[in-house]
Amino acid sequence: MRRVAIAPRHDWQDQVERLGFAFHTIDGETYWDESAAYAFTLEQIERDVEAPTDAIEQLCFAFIEKAIDDEEILARLAIPAAQWDFIRESWQRGDRNLYGRLDLAYDGTGPAKLLEYNADTPTGLFESSVVQWDWLEQAMARGALPAGCDQFNALHERLITAFGQLRAPAPYRLHLTCVQNSNEDKGTVDYLMDCAVQAGLDARFSFIEEIGLLSDGRFCDGANQPIETLFKLYPWEWLFRESYAGNLATARCQFIEPPWKAILSNKGLLAFLWEMEAGHPNLLPAFFEGDPRCAGLSPRHVRKPLYSREGANITLLERGKVLDSDDGPYGAEGFILQDAAPNLFGSAGQYAVLGSWLVASQACGLCIREDASPITKNTSRFVPHYIEA
Repeated sequence: MRRVAIAPRHDWQDQVERLGFAFHTIDGETYWDESAAYAFTLEQIERDVEAPTDAIEQLCFAFIEKAIDDEEILARLAIPAAQWDFIRESWQRGDRNLYGRLDLAYDGTGPAKLLEYNADTPTGLFESSVVQWDWLEQAMARGALPAGCDQFNALHERLITAFGQLRAPAPYRLHLTCVQNSNEDKGTVDYLMDCAVQAGLDARFSFIEEIGLLSDGRFCDGANQPIETLFKLYPWEWLFRESYAGNLATARCQFIEPPWKAILSNKGLLAFLWEMEAGHPNLLPAFFEGDPRCAGLSPRHVRKPLYSREGANITLLERGKVLDSDDGPYGAEGFILQDAAPNLFGSAGQYAVLGSWLVASQACGLCIREDASPITKNTSRFVPHYIEA
């Protein structure tokens, strides 16, 4: 694994905008950064990224089997008791999941370590699937990279296949939703909607603020059309606090991601996975804050809220001293402590976190976020990658 400086395309903004990538610059700061790229060998991808991703996913499934019938675990995860049956029945029905992203620390020299699982509402999908692939093809065409380079990127094909599996045995209507006033969220949902249409679904968009309830208890869009299947780029823990939370289980709606993803989209998962598989090569020691076993953590460790996104309210500590932190609205539900990853990639004053994508629970893509801080934030840049020829 190497960080390689590469000259950006002189018209890179025009090139990414022709793909529909409207949020390449956020608040005046570069988000899509092609002034560098990360080079991997095929062995590094297959052995150190793809295989561990699939193994961690199976470990997560084993944890769900344990958690759904354990009220103490569900309570520790701060999931409302009123939703436990809803989640349990979703898992027992075999409700299909679509996608997720494991964030990994990896420097090319040892086992990748799980930092967290973005199991419910991961973004960065469109730029991972479409934009960096287009960059790779152009980089080879203009001689910036040797011919024959590749990329760990089967996201587009896998997403269309997964949506097609949702369609069987007959076509049906799919609604997709996200919050208003977020270009990144809307861009992610627009891309998924395009994949769904390519898979033959009748796909329609509504902002989540427009969704309501019909008199028969079903959800409806802004045009009062009933919602049968809903892809929601909106976290389960937020839905559980909505005024219509009591209708989630009775609305006759199939949700994507399914309710059982609420068990995985929680940093308490990290502590439970370590409890299940202490010493696992792809896990870091982690415990709920206040657990006496926290005394055995390394002097350098990270404090993470059970619910947090884009690095918010995460603190990096060493012997009680704050080395780095980010503000945010999270933490009311509690925290975990996790060993700092010893193999977080650093080069040229930048830290890189690997995002390993799963579609239908199979590893199939990679993205890299880079920052001058060890904590990946919403301002961290997206840097493309390639597999060396």
